[in-house]
Amino acid sequence: MGSPLCVSIFFILCTLIPPSTHGQSLRPEPFRRSSRDVETKKPLQETKTRFLLFEEAADKGCQIRLHRPDSLQDCGFNASLPLVMIIHGWSVDGMLEAWVWQMVAALKSTQSLNVGLADWMSLAQHHYAAAVRNTRLVGQEVAALLRWLEESVQFSRSNVHLIGYSLGAHVSGFAGSSIGGTRKIGRITGLDAAGPLFEGTSPSDRLSPDDASFVDAIHTFTQEHMGLSVGIKQPVAHYDFYPNGGSFQPGCHFLELYKRLATHGLNAISQTIKCSHERSVQLFIDSLLHSSMQSTAYRCSSMDAFSQGLCLSCKKGGCNLLGYHVRQEQQSRARRFYLVTRAQAPFKVYHYQFKIQFVNQIEKPVEPTLTLSLFGTKQDTQQIPITLGEGITSNKTYSFLITLDFDIGELTMIKLKWESSDVWVNVWNTVQTIMPWGTGTSYSGLLLKTIKVKAGETQQRMTFCSENKEDLQLRPAQEEIFVRCELSSKKWKRMTR
Repeated sequence: MGSPLCVSIFFILCTLIPPSTHGQSLRPEPFRRSSRDVETKKPLQETKTRFLLFEEAADKGCQIRLHRPDSLQDCGFNASLPLVMIIHGWSVDGMLEAWVWQMVAALKSTQSLNVGLADWMSLAQHHYAAAVRNTRLVGQEVAALLRWLEESVQFSRSNVHLIGYSLGAHVSGFAGSSIGGTRKIGRITGLDAAGPLFEGTSPSDRLSPDDASFVDAIHTFTQEHMGLSVGIKQPVAHYDFYPNGGSFQPGCHFLELYKRLATHGLNAISQTIKCSHERSVQLFIDSLLHSSMQSTAYRCSSMDAFSQGLCLSCKKGGCNLLGYHVRQEQQSRARRFYLVTRAQAPFKVYHYQFKIQFVNQIEKPVEPTLTLSLFGTKQDTQQIPITLGEGITSNKTYSFLITLDFDIGELTMIKLKWESSDVWVNVWNTVQTIMPWGTGTSYSGLLLKTIKVKAGETQQRMTFCSENKEDLQLRPAQEEIFVRCELSSKKWKRMTR
């Protein structure tokens, strides 16, 4: 079990196969109904969901009881502050996961908020299909609580932010669709909303942009196997974020299990299995804890296009922040945003688009191994391998994405090296001797015109030219230095005076 495939299959099997202790089958049962069929005809007096409020980050929560105004006072609810309510997902063991308390602490440390939890564990600890059927009821109960808060203490639903993980994301959606009235819940955040039994369904049967004034979603485990993915792949929000493409997350490979065993014991197995799914939660918490290192995502049509560095524009809402501090804008159509992250917190990386133009007249594609060393005003980074995706052909510009784990400041110099073994050098020398490169000059190396760079986070554009104007060719095992073209031009003028 050493691949994302194994992790996905194992997780999906755990998700869809009911525990034998429940003695329930997975016969098809209707759970998809329109929201108007489940509107409450009379106010709920009791809920199966427990609503907890946290006055301090370290406490275990004080229960708010529907239609009991004294419980609001006892629990320290402040109607002048926004309410952020966390909604967990499906459970195997009936225990709240550690991330819940981490989220509470992160929210309490950020600003003055009412931080609550919708604890629907009694309805979530069933086999998956049964828990799915319960999500609409739980959403209805969350909506009942919010309506009561409006009636009892004039607390506006527009000041509510629901944060739902996995099945909890759809619970949040059902809360928004069943609350009634003309006004909507302020914001819903879906953290890797569950995929099985929701993928491909109508908007009324899952989280959708219609469920709140603003809906954002983070997709982290959409890798599909056996026709299913743990997290939903389709857009479900105004802004849908796909870190690392959304399919699978760095640091979640099953080989990482051995590293985790030393610190987490047998718990490392479950942590590795759900690593990519829960990464959505960790990314959101990271946005709360590292306010000075917010991750920027960029609007793009696909991860393939993003990997070519083609989408690093912030014009016309082309970029946004991932997580709590997202810029909230309503859109008529869902927007997809992509970004790369580190394997651990802080997750922020710095995105760069590089465009290299080769001007050789090459008859057959050349596939050299190239590396870049980058030098900035703050730091340097050495020998980053370049993936062009195809062989180099004549007079063509290649675009690709490079990400850095740290801020190097303003880029001032680039070193481009043709990494090569002695065998490759001998082959190149032989080939360039017997193969004509065109009808004119015979080239003994790759001829580069310019290197153009765009920094995603600063939106700065730069063009780099070879420092050596007399020899623009890059040969096997050699390195070429590129500096900002305006500096290169000034240096060349001084030399030719």
